[in-house]
Amino acid sequence: MTTASSATPFVPQSRNLDELARAAASCTGCPLYRDTTQTVFGKGAPDAALFLVGEQPGDVEDKRGLPFVGPAGAVLWSCLEEAGVDRDTLFATNAVKHFKHEMRGKRRLHKKPGVAEIEACHPWLDAEIAAVRPKVVVALGAVAARSLIGRSVGIAASRGRPFEYGDIPVLVTYHPSAVLRADERAREVRAALVEDLVTAGRQAGV
Repeated sequence: MTTASSATPFVPQSRNLDELARAAASCTGCPLYRDTTQTVFGKGAPDAALFLVGEQPGDVEDKRGLPFVGPAGAVLWSCLEEAGVDRDTLFATNAVKHFKHEMRGKRRLHKKPGVAEIEACHPWLDAEIAAVRPKVVVALGAVAARSLIGRSVGIAASRGRPFEYGDIPVLVTYHPSAVLRADERAREVRAALVEDLVTAGRQAGV
C-alpha cells in the first residue's frame, strides 16, 4: 500500500499561477513523483469563472506536462464544445498532479489514486482555486468529488445535487474517461456530461 504525506511544505504563499506551477514542479509530497515524468499542473484562464477538476494525469498528460490532452481530454473538449462552453474561458486541472500507474510489459496502465494520495495533493488544488477564484467548480468523476467534497459520493446519485467548496458551488458529473469505458452506455454517459457542462456554464456565466 502506498503511503503519502502532504504537499503543504512545497506550496508557496502565492496566488500567482505561474509561481505555483514552478513550485509544483519540485513537489515530492507523496511517493507518486518517483515514477513519473513530471508534475502536471492546471492550465487555463487565470480569472476563469468555470473551474474543472479531473482525477489525475494520464500517460499522455504525464509526457506532455498538460492536463486533458489524452483520449479523455479529447472527449472533454468535444463535450464542452457541444455544451457551448469556450475552452479558453475556463481552467482545468486534476485532483492529483502525478500519474499513478503500474507497468504491464512496456505499457504504463492507469491506477486510481488512493485517499492518502488525494489528500496529500489537496493543498495544490486549494492553491489553484484560491488563485483563480472561480464562480463554479465541476468535479469530473469520483476522485475529484472526493477531493472537493471531502468524502466519497456516487456520481449518478450526486448529479444535480448542491455541493460547495467553501462558498463556491460544486457540480458533480462523470469524468470523460467514463464515456470511453461505458461501451453500450457511452451515449447516455456522454449526454449526461454535456448536460452538466451546460448547467455549469450557465451558472458560471460563460
